[in-house]
Amino acid sequence: MHLGNRIKTFSLLGLNLESFIKNYYDDCLTPAQEEIAQTLKLAEIKNPWFTIENQLYALSEWAEALKKENLEKWLSKYDLSIKNKNVGIVAAGNIPLVGFHDLLSVVLSGNNAIIKLSSNDEVLMKYMIHYLYDIAPEFKEIIKITDKLKGYDAVIATGSDNTARYFESYFKDIPHIIRKNRTSVAILTGEETPQDLENLSNDMLRYFGLGCRNVTKIYTPKGYDLNTIFNSLFKWKDIINHHKYANNYDYYRTIYLMKQIPITENGFVLMTEDKNLFSPISVIFHEEYDNLITLIPQLKNLEEKIQCIVNKYVIPNLNTINFGEAQSPKLWDYADGIDTINWLNNLNS
Repeated sequence: MHLGNRIKTFSLLGLNLESFIKNYYDDCLTPAQEEIAQTLKLAEIKNPWFTIENQLYALSEWAEALKKENLEKWLSKYDLSIKNKNVGIVAAGNIPLVGFHDLLSVVLSGNNAIIKLSSNDEVLMKYMIHYLYDIAPEFKEIIKITDKLKGYDAVIATGSDNTARYFESYFKDIPHIIRKNRTSVAILTGEETPQDLENLSNDMLRYFGLGCRNVTKIYTPKGYDLNTIFNSLFKWKDIINHHKYANNYDYYRTIYLMKQIPITENGFVLMTEDKNLFSPISVIFHEEYDNLITLIPQLKNLEEKIQCIVNKYVIPNLNTINFGEAQSPKLWDYADGIDTINWLNNLNS
């Protein structure tokens, strides 16, 4: 299948998603779109973290990303041709469609995908893949869903740090990308506007904080008033009505109180001072810094654990993004900073 047709197929998927989202909010779904709506409900039943709202947000992001002009802009710097290498994908499932970028990259680099879906995200991912089959039946030979990887020439696998050690050993003799645990942090200076902080609240609490691009740690200047952050979180107050999130909130609040660890809270988010990066669901860690000059090398040493650094200003030697952009990555914002397309493009070399 010609690369131009592969791009066209994904862009048609994007247009269909865009139409579905518009009609969903206008309450005028077509019969075919009703099937998508039912799929979202099934996905939420199987994985309660995948609320309809979070799935719709993910779909809207992909509807934008899959526009033909965005796909062409992304791929324009690569010299692509059909290679037909079989690339195994072990997909993550922490947030809706988190494995779709790897699938897209494999197919648009001219290769075939053999994908093992996460049980947490198999409903929506399967629907997207079968939608591609409907648009272009040839995709049945390009994308194959499997319960056990075999017949692969290379592998992209995502898992926890423990799982990654197993992957590194198991796939050591073939080309591979192994992704481990990562999270995101924010740097505040005290000069942020209320809108900046409201945008930061989206970076923290979208998807309940389950994604590697979610901010779980905030660095604040000495004397910073944490209530300033809490004021910006108010739009997310209904998050506590989600039973799994509420269970986490109650559990960690109890643990901190029993251990007499100081916390600041607002009824739906806990904040505590902690030097670690990875905070539990419903908890945001914070740490004071003296000045940015000393903070920069500290963060550089943690690069392998950090997916995004969110900040209002450009900071020398740090790759940062603006508040509110963490959950809206561009196609060329590669996980772990590894250019997946370039890696795939070099499999023959």
